[in-house]
Amino acid sequence: EELREAISEITSLNPKPGNTFGDTVETHMSNITPDFIVEVYNGEISMSLNNRDFPQLVVSKDFSEMMQAYSENKDGMSADKKQALMFMKQKMDSAKWFIQSVKQRQDTLYKTMEAIISMQYDFFITEDETMLKPMIMKNIAEKTGLDISTVSRVSNSKYVQTNGGIYPLKFFFSEAMQNETGEDVSTRKIKYVLKQIVESEDSQTPLTDEKLTALLNEKGYV
Repeated sequence: EELREAISEITSLNPKPGNTFGDTVETHMSNITPDFIVEVYNGEISMSLNNRDFPQLVVSKDFSEMMQAYSENKDGMSADKKQALMFMKQKMDSAKWFIQSVKQRQDTLYKTMEAIISMQYDFFITEDETMLKPMIMKNIAEKTGLDISTVSRVSNSKYVQTNGGIYPLKFFFSEAMQNETGEDVSTRKIKYVLKQIVESEDSQTPLTDEKLTALLNEKGYV
């Protein structure tokens, strides 16, 4: 009777009590499983692929040994057994190809993220959006030796978890514009500055486009 009461109590509880607190972007983002984990400790950046739910793929040892035994005695085999051996070899080759493809995909992901960290080092250290540098997919393709279409596929569907949150990889890409000193700055940085200006304006008398342009000019953005 006590066990039934305990089970009744436990099954009535919410297994995810934190979901009741707010409906923020962070709440939604927490449902995304990141593909990369980037951690900063004492000024050092470490990056890893998030493979915790991914099993290690290997060809069955028993299957390999059985095929080896068949291969060593194939001269005395019947036609049916030779056909079976050929079938096994095809499946073995297919499995090895699949395992190699998965490894190549992981290598591609690793190289892409490594290049992004290298180019956006200051951001990953500070997680300050204004520290983002102009970066396009061509930059990463040149740095990794990968095709631009490959970089595009990775960037459009993958996420990275950092000390400060979860970001889609496309967050780190932006075009370049020049400031008044001729230095290249990220368009994302300019948008960030513009956003701050708009958030601080009087909502009853919003700033005109001309005034926003003038304020950006005062901050050095042409």
